Amino acid sequence: MRAAGRSVRARLRDRIAASDPGLLRLTAGLRTVGAIALTLAVLTLLGADVHLLVAGAMAAMVATFAIREKQLGAQAVTLALGLPVALVSVTLGAVLNARLYVGDVFFVVLIFCAVYGRRFGDRGTALGLIGFQVYFLSLFVGAEVSALPTLCGAIAVAFCSSALLRFAVVPATPTGVLLRLRLAFRARLAQLVSAQLDLLDAAPDEMDKALEAVREGTARLHETAMMIQAQLEEGTPDESAARLVQRRIADAEIAAERLGLLLLTSRSAERADTLTLHLPGAPAPSVGQPAVPDETTATLRRDLQALRALVLRAGSGDAGTGLAHVRNRLLGYRDEENLPPAPAAVQDVFRGIGEAARSVLGLRIALDGPQDESDDTPATARSREELDAEDAAIDGGEKPAEEQETGLRRPTTRAAVQVAVGSALAIVGGELLSTQRWYWAVLTCWIVFLNTASTGEILVKGYRRLLGTVFGVVAGIVLAGLVGQHTWTAFGLVLVLIFAMFYVAPLSYTLMSFFVTAMLGLLYTLLHTYSLDVLLLRVEETALGAACGVIAAALVLPVRTDRRTNELLGTVLDRLAEVTEAAVGQLSGGPADELLDKARDLDQALADLRAATQPLTHPVTPLRARRHTARYVVALLETCAYHARTLAATAELLPTHPSIAADPRLRGAAGRTVRNIETIAVRVADEHAAARVETGPSIASLLGSDAGTPRYGRITDRVLRHLERLDEAVVGLARPLGVPMAEPRA
Repeated sequence: MRAAGRSVRARLRDRIAASDPGLLRLTAGLRTVGAIALTLAVLTLLGADVHLLVAGAMAAMVATFAIREKQLGAQAVTLALGLPVALVSVTLGAVLNARLYVGDVFFVVLIFCAVYGRRFGDRGTALGLIGFQVYFLSLFVGAEVSALPTLCGAIAVAFCSSALLRFAVVPATPTGVLLRLRLAFRARLAQLVSAQLDLLDAAPDEMDKALEAVREGTARLHETAMMIQAQLEEGTPDESAARLVQRRIADAEIAAERLGLLLLTSRSAERADTLTLHLPGAPAPSVGQPAVPDETTATLRRDLQALRALVLRAGSGDAGTGLAHVRNRLLGYRDEENLPPAPAAVQDVFRGIGEAARSVLGLRIALDGPQDESDDTPATARSREELDAEDAAIDGGEKPAEEQETGLRRPTTRAAVQVAVGSALAIVGGELLSTQRWYWAVLTCWIVFLNTASTGEILVKGYRRLLGTVFGVVAGIVLAGLVGQHTWTAFGLVLVLIFAMFYVAPLSYTLMSFFVTAMLGLLYTLLHTYSLDVLLLRVEETALGAACGVIAAALVLPVRTDRRTNELLGTVLDRLAEVTEAAVGQLSGGPADELLDKARDLDQALADLRAATQPLTHPVTPLRARRHTARYVVALLETCAYHARTLAATAELLPTHPSIAADPRLRGAAGRTVRNIETIAVRVADEHAAARVETGPSIASLLGSDAGTPRYGRITDRVLRHLERLDEAVVGLARPLGVPMAEPRA
């Protein structure tokens, strides 16, 4: 019974870790709700009225979610600086509330300064956010000069409560966050293996569904790897340890993605295209696998289940003799003589399982330290020796500083001007709708500019906020009718809605807006200002604020979606060329380079591009052809990134891996691919450029007929396959991007 209970708890823990990597959403929600609840408790004991309770709750929420630094010391400094900023802001709000024009002008100046402060990093962003939100708080509760002492006291209580929750009750240190992210990576890796197991067993009519699950699992694993990358510098004791974890995470991610591709190929009539794993909605290849004995399929299924068990137990301490036996068997597939008799495509799957088992072993050693080696087989011992040699070769390096834009080209300056103009329009329009609650339009205008960089992104965010607000108004009407005048029931529901708001915020902006609006309906009930007209006015002000934001973004220093995506596309292509050239150079015998850092820079640039194309790929966009093109280009770039990432990881093995040796011919053979990437980048930057993409013989033929013939030759088959697939994907980019083809060379 105890073992079963532990198993259930472990499965539940893994499921939660996979759904919320690092438990970042859960801790954010708990910390915010806890700070509000503590503030309400203290203010109630002090005999505060409902207006002060609402003000304290809003201040506690702002003081908690505004702080974004990773180190606790930096968080403490920002929180300490935020309190006087909040007190000054609420004081000015109370003083200027009755002075119509002066107050409006000051509000616009405050908004400009708050957005401009983002250029000073997380602390400047937090202080600007606190200043704006507390000024808004003063307008919401109708702050007056006579009530300032008690209002400032409530804000001070809120900041102290936030500090207590942040530093004592629900602390979030970089080391702790990184540990939880590693657990999430393990859980998501196990989920991906489960999806791959379903792909193996899927009937022909279920292949599309099974393939979509593999796509989603691969993307979720990559997302977690990127989150770990962002925490490595702060969450590890030294740079060497950070690079070691980075390397092992990259190895596991690449091995898992490659295993999925090999499984798909084994189920297909021909070699599967890598693009199939990255293009949402792409149909699965036709099922036409060669006849495989039932016992071979059963062995493959058993080994995938064993790999999943190996992943799930990777961080659980002593693995035990049984699991060590499983690990040894899987690692044995890295030797040709241990492969079961089967068609070549199926044998490749067994090899992929062996490589995935090796990556899990490396991940465990990197995260948990030396392991028990008493049950090692020769194959396992050889894998350990390779990992030890790779670990010894890891060294740190400094990344060059990137050039920063200045003046109005600086994103923070441009956004500050745009928000200020949009807010001024929102104030004028909001006053025409309501002289009492015009500030809702300003709040919406402010919010649609947060974390956006183009007119299209602002339009999509405004649409989502309006949609969430409309449905939130309906929910607010229902909740207000149910609660009536029961103050503490209303506050209890407010806490639930705030937790839900923070928990879903990274997943759905529409849902977050829904919970915010429903919560406001309850706050109006508490303040005895609730009515259907007020909630309908909220919708009107939201629509007005979103419209003002879009108008300002379109007319004032505009950054159009095409320009934004082209800039980011150029950055992705530049990063892709850098990674490919550096990896091929090292595989050709050139000097060592910071390949994994370059690969992660490519991944980050691609993530930025993916976010920027959301206005083009949104379901409601009327430009269907453009939507399909954007999705296809991003999927092709993800395919290119996968192959480049794998080449970089392979090149880093060069000094230590006996099966990989430098081949100087590779630089010349892959030169066409690098030139094509650079050509496409030039064409994206200038559509009138005369550059053309080159086509010609395969890379394998350029290296000579002897290259890649033995499975472990001077250049491995895997390197050749990745180079050829990268070359094909780069040529494939030319058509949707309108880059002409050159005539093939004779």
